[in-house]
Amino acid sequence: MRLVIDNKIPYIRSQAERLGEVTYAAGSEFTPELVKDADALIVRTRTQVNRSLLEGSNVKLVVTATIGFDHIDTEYLEQAGIAWTNCPGCNAGSVAQYVESALILLHREGIINLSNSTIGIVGVGHVGTKVAKVAAELGCSVLRCDPPRQAKEGGYFVSLAEIQQRADIITFHTPLTSEGEYATLHMAGETFFNGTKCRPVIINTSRGEVIKTEALLQALEQGIVRAAVIDTWEGEPHINRDLLQKSFIATPHIAGYSADGKANATRMSLEAVARFFGIDMEFDIQPPTLPEGVITSDDVIERKLQFYNPLDDSQKLKANPEDFEHLREQYPLRREK
Repeated sequence: MRLVIDNKIPYIRSQAERLGEVTYAAGSEFTPELVKDADALIVRTRTQVNRSLLEGSNVKLVVTATIGFDHIDTEYLEQAGIAWTNCPGCNAGSVAQYVESALILLHREGIINLSNSTIGIVGVGHVGTKVAKVAAELGCSVLRCDPPRQAKEGGYFVSLAEIQQRADIITFHTPLTSEGEYATLHMAGETFFNGTKCRPVIINTSRGEVIKTEALLQALEQGIVRAAVIDTWEGEPHINRDLLQKSFIATPHIAGYSADGKANATRMSLEAVARFFGIDMEFDIQPPTLPEGVITSDDVIERKLQFYNPLDDSQKLKANPEDFEHLREQYPLRREK
């Protein structure tokens, strides 16, 4: 078997060669010539997987080592008979850790009071479910909004309008879709922000295009939104510098970058390849341990920030926004526990 794999996928080199012949390349450097003879690709979000990349190739399977898959032209792959899969839930714990730490910092700065705040979670899949749990543990009342799930499953979900009316914090955990009844492209635009009632804090760790940048900037400037925590951006890596500086926390799309989440994604990707090609093989991928002396506090809340404080990443990005991609590629070791 021949595989072409994004060379920034961690912990994969010691395991992928068990499946066959492997070529590693930067995600932005996947070309038709490179993938032509491959049986499978393992990619990240920086590779656009579409007709121009795959037409005429031998590729039978595309795996993205991410939750999101808006970089994959799924319609073309279906037409071409090429299978694909993502890694749902792989970094849910990591994103929940990011949001939890952000909430703690917002509380410490007096921007919100967690004990009497209501958080509205838009998108209640793997990530949103874990975010609901940590937010409740911090003392927040939780509203869950997920129209596709509500239509399919019923259950207790609230409308987006109710989130606008009641939420002190609104956090987005949806995929990016541009068509259909539940399209999320620019779902948070001028109309959305103008319809909010509680001067909410806005958190986005989903996809940048879920929020319309200029609308959020205007809402911040007018005091309609009290603060923003932004990890995903329109136009990455060329991000809006005004929103960068106006955000309470601004990070380079690394909310899901814990070592635990990365290890999960790598394992799930290799398992998907083995399963598709009928190979009976298991993969044991363990992230490195933290050095001694990193976690020292006996206080539960302080320990959470010692495991991960997003202000560290925010300060680096605000100081050097041109290093957006470098900060992602050279991300330091971070553990969830």
